[in-house]
Amino acid sequence: MSKGKLQKFAEMETFSNVFQFPYSAMEGVTFEMKGRWREDYFHNQNPIVLELGCGKGEYTVGLAKLYPEVNFIGVDIKGARMHTGAKQALDEGLSNAAFLRTNIEIIDRFFAPGEVQEIWLTFSDPQMKNPRKRLSSTSFMERYRHFLADGGIIHLKTDSNFLFTYTTYMVERNRLPLLFRTEDLYHTDGIDPETRKILSIQTYYEAQWIDRGLNIRYMKFRLPHSGTLEEPDVEIPLDEYRSYKRTKRSGLSTSK
Repeated sequence: MSKGKLQKFAEMETFSNVFQFPYSAMEGVTFEMKGRWREDYFHNQNPIVLELGCGKGEYTVGLAKLYPEVNFIGVDIKGARMHTGAKQALDEGLSNAAFLRTNIEIIDRFFAPGEVQEIWLTFSDPQMKNPRKRLSSTSFMERYRHFLADGGIIHLKTDSNFLFTYTTYMVERNRLPLLFRTEDLYHTDGIDPETRKILSIQTYYEAQWIDRGLNIRYMKFRLPHSGTLEEPDVEIPLDEYRSYKRTKRSGLSTSK
């Protein structure tokens, strides 16, 4: 590990807005703030919104600035990236922004039923070879049901046609209420001002993809608690390009 990363990890240990509980640290451990984020950290009764796979935390910080009456928590396992957003939030006094460094596979260990109102999935790894690792898969939807309010909203913003197409089929197959969907976010007319304000936040990597002429796709849908979720049984063309610092994950042309 580089000296710079070591320094960031050391600094994060002192950040009051960061909670670090990777999978290895959760063996036989109960997260004491589960069900008590509002009382013990935010000290209010405002809604809680998660950004899963928050990277540098641009969305967590950006949303916290736009909506001081809402609590935002960025979640990622990569602490060196998270350091950027966590430090910015501290420097700017954003008391409604927090960060949780953990594996998203165990996200349901940190929140009680109904404790979260919305989830953002911003430029998640499409995981073209392994559907169970996709953050919009039915296996993750079942995890989200453990703590997301009944009918809570899930936002997906992505450059990946594969992930967007997969999620579209997943939503259709399970008849999840679709609230909005566009395959070209920045060239779509009729987006209401409030939604456009939220979507104006751009991550570092998003700016790279826009410069390369890639479409940014966005959808939001509700996740009811009722009903058995089923995976869509369809073949989806793999992304033909190499996303920023990602490699094409299969020699095949399609995947489920």
